[in-house]
Amino acid sequence: MRTRHQTRQIAVGNERTGIIRIGGDAPVSVQTMTAGCTHDIDACVTEINRLAAAGADIVRVAVPERKDTAALPEILAQTRVPIVADVHFHYQRALESVAAGVHKIRLNPGNIQDRAQVNEVIDACRDAGIPIRIGVNEGSIIERRDKQLRQRELGRVFSNHKHGHLLAIMIAKLEEYVDLFAARDFHDICISAKSMDPSLVIDVYTEIAARFDYPLHLGVTHAGPKETGTIRSVVALGTLLANGIGDTIRISYASDPVHEVEDGLEMLYCLGLRTRRGAELIACPTCGRIQVDLFTLVQEVRAKLASEIELPMKVAVMGCVVNGPGEAEGADVAVFAGDRRGIIYVQGRRVANVPEAEILDRLLEECRGFQDRVRAGDATLGEKHVEIIPPDPIGELGSGARRIAAGLVEQITINRTGG
Repeated sequence: MRTRHQTRQIAVGNERTGIIRIGGDAPVSVQTMTAGCTHDIDACVTEINRLAAAGADIVRVAVPERKDTAALPEILAQTRVPIVADVHFHYQRALESVAAGVHKIRLNPGNIQDRAQVNEVIDACRDAGIPIRIGVNEGSIIERRDKQLRQRELGRVFSNHKHGHLLAIMIAKLEEYVDLFAARDFHDICISAKSMDPSLVIDVYTEIAARFDYPLHLGVTHAGPKETGTIRSVVALGTLLANGIGDTIRISYASDPVHEVEDGLEMLYCLGLRTRRGAELIACPTCGRIQVDLFTLVQEVRAKLASEIELPMKVAVMGCVVNGPGEAEGADVAVFAGDRRGIIYVQGRRVANVPEAEILDRLLEECRGFQDRVRAGDATLGEKHVEIIPPDPIGELGSGARRIAAGLVEQITINRTGG
């Protein structure tokens, strides 16, 4: 992991919702967007609260019509997470959203032809003390009504770069937009530049990070369904974050936005950019050594942990005795399978050997008990007490001691002193 790219910091929210800081030394935040109509107040409130419960730091809502902005005051009164109003073509929707009390505006200045109208939005946000995200998307940066203009834009290229013409246009557009805000002496902004192509996303944000010190909102647009969008998003966002680029993220799926929040948080947890909330579940992959119905067990354990465990304990569910002991040794609570049985360990100490039908209940019992002990100060997360040694030999999958003794393979000695 590289050192985070240093950016300015903006704040979103208020005392009621909590203030989420973006940029600077603030943790990387996770955003998402509602899928329903904003003017359907009850449904919108329910969805926002569900997304907040899943861990969303900030939730964005679309306000394409006057009835959407008219619904904002009631929505804001019934939710406790910072709300961003997504504005594209109608500057008046931005002004109405600011008047309603939203905590941030998302604006594409390129979609508003009258610069005086953009200035009016900037001034309204300054007066209200709220930030603006400005951004470009690959699909909307080119002027499509004038083919000659499009050709001139495409002619401005980074000649030696795979995505030369798109990079040139996206960066030029962002510079143009940033200049609009600088001319009004407004710097409370966050910037984004999205594409459906993960490699372009990586390249454009890398170039932007070298040119701007504004906080960066990362995302892959039109990522697709969760099944494929997960890979498309994590490839781009994970690469950038691992290289120290990015201050807030939104993973975008054509699916339930709760999955966007869950996957965004998990990515940040894995990169060490956020403190994990709830258990970390690891499980072994498919192979012919599995001795229990591992896949059903893993899903059942995952669901139970999500609803019952709040501490970031590491829980391992392993299907056989090959990798199981090692994972049980490294986890706070673990189970590895024997012959239709589960051997359960808590921080390396064997506590049970139960039939397959009893694994789920006993494993969860040990997780709850361990959580209680940590909260009481009688145990510490991540502490290892003993080394687990698997049975030897175990059929043909044993340690190989007999094969070494028979001279069939060479024994390798490891110098543990470092000499």
